[in-house]
Amino acid sequence: MNGNTAALGDLFGGSGPNAPKVGGPGTARVSVAFSLLKKIRGKSQAVRAIQFLGLLHVPEGKKAGKPLKLADFQRKFVKGSLARKVMVGVLSIGRGNAKTALSAGLALAELVGALEEKPQPKREIILAARNRDQAKTAFQFLVGFIQGLPEADQSLFTIRRGSKLEVEFAGNGGGLARVIAADGKSILGGAPTLAIMDERAAWEREKGDSLENAILSGLGKRDGRALIISTSAPDDANTFSRWLDDPPPGTYVQEHRPPFGLPADDLESLLIANPGATEGIGAAPEWLVSQAQRAIARGGSALSSFRNLNRNERVSTEDRSVLVTVDEWLSAEVAPDDLPGRDGPCILGVDLGGSRSMSAAAFYWPETGRLEALGTFPATPSLADRGASDGVSDRYCQMQDRGELSVMGEATVPPGPWLARIVAHLDGITPDCVVGDRFRHAEFSEAMQAAGLARVPFIWRGFGWKDGSEDIERFRRALFDGEVKAAPSMLLRFAFSDAITLVDPAGNHKLAKARSLGRIDAAAATVLAVAQGARMKAAPTRKARALWD
Repeated sequence: MNGNTAALGDLFGGSGPNAPKVGGPGTARVSVAFSLLKKIRGKSQAVRAIQFLGLLHVPEGKKAGKPLKLADFQRKFVKGSLARKVMVGVLSIGRGNAKTALSAGLALAELVGALEEKPQPKREIILAARNRDQAKTAFQFLVGFIQGLPEADQSLFTIRRGSKLEVEFAGNGGGLARVIAADGKSILGGAPTLAIMDERAAWEREKGDSLENAILSGLGKRDGRALIISTSAPDDANTFSRWLDDPPPGTYVQEHRPPFGLPADDLESLLIANPGATEGIGAAPEWLVSQAQRAIARGGSALSSFRNLNRNERVSTEDRSVLVTVDEWLSAEVAPDDLPGRDGPCILGVDLGGSRSMSAAAFYWPETGRLEALGTFPATPSLADRGASDGVSDRYCQMQDRGELSVMGEATVPPGPWLARIVAHLDGITPDCVVGDRFRHAEFSEAMQAAGLARVPFIWRGFGWKDGSEDIERFRRALFDGEVKAAPSMLLRFAFSDAITLVDPAGNHKLAKARSLGRIDAAAATVLAVAQGARMKAAPTRKARALWD
């Protein structure tokens, strides 16, 4: 949309040949915006916002000084989030798509009272960012928009810099915009008419949730509205992810996230996460592709960060000690038709769950590299309720629909019957060995007796520094050498995304969860099975002894 280049003051009554003079007694300092409101009377808040944003000028960047033009995705978000009966608007989009600029423009629209036909007096706007540096960026955009107005209109604003970042507006009943950091003190007692939470996924968990709750409770005092804008969070448990996955009534959600598992430099999916690239906002498509290729070449945390920030994928950016990165695991996934056969000896890795937790099994054929994995939860609570409490929405239900996750038992998974069901998945194949945790020796012995596997050798492994470090290194080597092939599996993808390793001073690794509610059972079973397969392949083949007559 091309911006209207008419002077904002002419529409607000602050300048022009017929406008009252600014600064005199009884001037337009108390009636500013009346002229504009007459022109858009009866129109929705979204239309008012779009018209107002079109009056602004780009404050910085390669298009600085030009009239502000909304991209299609921005117009869609403004219409959806400012629709009737919508209390919270949520936008998830890749970095560099003018999220903060859009936030500042909407904050200014509410500050001058342009969104309502009869705006509330003494409006209060809160623009919250992750920390003070990011808050200053939002503040600079707000000030930049004001500085692009005619001088007569600028005189209606009081800008405060220092310990507090505030902009006060003297006309149309008055308003105050405050830019705050989410790592500071709470704002209990406030009553905002509009609150914008910028880069919500990056806020510190406890302080961020506390500030969000304070803001949302304050909005109810004056029928306020909240806009939550951010790139994707690194995991499902993040509060911003829960806004996207389980939006409460009265929430508008707009998420620009490409399908999972595509190459990082896939242009079509890059443009899903960066819709502004084709409309002159942010990075050009060519730059995005080149940066994706650079990230692919570097790998590791550089690639994970690119997927999270630029592709807007829900990928962990943890680089301290991940078991494997997302892309390292995706390299092992093949189409179901290309999956190697079940040839040669089969190794069964088992992570036996405790009460109310998942039990997982991994089948590995070292000769072909084929890998399969299954998980089982007890029936109580249900998978839907368990997903809600774990902060993963309907992920468990999706895994069940895909045949990767099952339910057995009531409060616990019975080891014997469960192991028998797991072995039945092999369609008559008997595992050459079972690998499990030494700590659960008694339970495994009873379970194997009940499952009819008493004659199958059991190999005890520990999850501590000694055995764990060896198994992790063997698993990683097999994965990187292309000796692991698996069909696309949500169970394994999310298990590895939650799996990290703890490192002792000697450089030994052992498996751990990245978050307390993470489910890494399938990853643990896979590490056990693949590591044992690597040991079997490395063992020298015994030659037959010659018999002499």
